[in-house]
Amino acid sequence: MLTPPGLKGKQYRISGKAYPRLSRPGQKRRRVFQVLGAVVALAVIGWGTVQLVAQFGGKKKSATAAAGHCVRPATAAGDAAKASASPHASGAAASGAAGAPGASASAGASGAAGSAGGVVLPLPSGMPQPATVTVNVYNATGHAGLAGQTASLLRQRGFKIGKIANAPATLEGKITGAAQVTGANGSKAAMTLVGSEVTGATTTTDTRTDGSVDLVIGNGFTALLSPAQASQALALAVSPSPTAGAHC
Repeated sequence: MLTPPGLKGKQYRISGKAYPRLSRPGQKRRRVFQVLGAVVALAVIGWGTVQLVAQFGGKKKSATAAAGHCVRPATAAGDAAKASASPHASGAAASGAAGAPGASASAGASGAAGSAGGVVLPLPSGMPQPATVTVNVYNATGHAGLAGQTASLLRQRGFKIGKIANAPATLEGKITGAAQVTGANGSKAAMTLVGSEVTGATTTTDTRTDGSVDLVIGNGFTALLSPAQASQALALAVSPSPTAGAHC
């Protein structure tokens, strides 16, 4: 009797009328390669589909973004010309060259970057000029010299500096935010102007009769905003809605 392929040299006992089903040599290996080839082909097709979608979808998205971009009606050159005439922009370059240690050094560097990379806007209508605002700077933190350093930067930006001292005992260590701005009820515009110099500054009024404003530095203070950033913060504080004439 002929020995079936694959059984050469092996002893098998065959019973019944059917032979055992035998696979051809190498058939399993070919099936594995076929499966792998199908997986690779599907991966290539999927990758090509993603590339096509990204190509055409990206162009459409870019066109939509360009159409929806908010365009200011004024040009950067016009803004820069207005900024040069604004006292609120004074001291921008000097702030970057202050070189004071600690938080003041950070504020100076921020001021230099802002004056170089941002446009300082003119003061909104109804805002007092910095030279007419007397700011008393108090330090309510444990960082020595912070009031003097901050007052120096504010002076460079055109503010009139009054008292420079540690905060009263009632406020010492009590200001958890960046700063607290205090003034009379009739000095709210001046308080808004001073508060725009510090991110997150809060305002409160007291019974004083003069127009001075207290800037009490809190534990959350890191640095003054750059002149450009302070100008933008002031504009938002005065008029939170988009400026008339802007196309958005």
